[in-house]
Amino acid sequence: MNILAIGCHPDDLEIGCGGTLARYAKQGHTVIMCHIANGDMGHVEIMPEELNKIRTKEAEDAGKILGAKEVISLNVSDLYLNHYDDKIRQELTRVIRYTKPAFIISHSPDDYMQDHREAGAFAFDVSFGSSVTHYASSSEAYDGIVPIYYMDTLAGINFIPSLYVDISETIEIKLKALSCHESQIKWLKEHDHIDFLDFVKTCSKYRGLQSNCAFAEGFRQCLTWPRIRSTELPPFQSI
Repeated sequence: MNILAIGCHPDDLEIGCGGTLARYAKQGHTVIMCHIANGDMGHVEIMPEELNKIRTKEAEDAGKILGAKEVISLNVSDLYLNHYDDKIRQELTRVIRYTKPAFIISHSPDDYMQDHREAGAFAFDVSFGSSVTHYASSSEAYDGIVPIYYMDTLAGINFIPSLYVDISETIEIKLKALSCHESQIKWLKEHDHIDFLDFVKTCSKYRGLQSNCAFAEGFRQCLTWPRIRSTELPPFQSI
């Protein structure tokens, strides 16, 4: 089975669904991670061009730890995401057609910042557009409008999961992958006095308390036609 995770910045997928992706990879499924923005505005002292290179490398290293087959960047500058941008839509269309996912994981419409919400909107719109034969016709249409699962918001604010994945066996992999994003972890600790690894672990423990395990990640299914599969068990129940 192919799983496509579409995040905004290079560390967002590690935060929201890293443990789940690691579980799928450990079971032999094909995991593709795609971030739309390159994270180039995520620092005050490191300039965008240099930070872009740093964060791209960090994302590649993190993806290897999670077991992802590939980490794809659309290399859009931070705060320039607009889900009506047809150039980005066509690039993401090609990613979906290339990966042929069984389902997609992305950002919730209620996430805390514009870029995250736009990334989720891209995933929603483009997963439909990728099935349209005459759109972005340089690549062959993917015959299927697949389910989308929205990952948790930062700190779980305004997000009530409908699905939980037990990541007790992969929590350390998740944190190891997240620690690859040193430019962000170090900056948050020095500038904002936030121990972000502890922050993420605490959120995973909280979701675990809700779902009767040590650590968990929460998700909510996108309930729009025709993404609901009445003849299949939800994918997360099979791992």
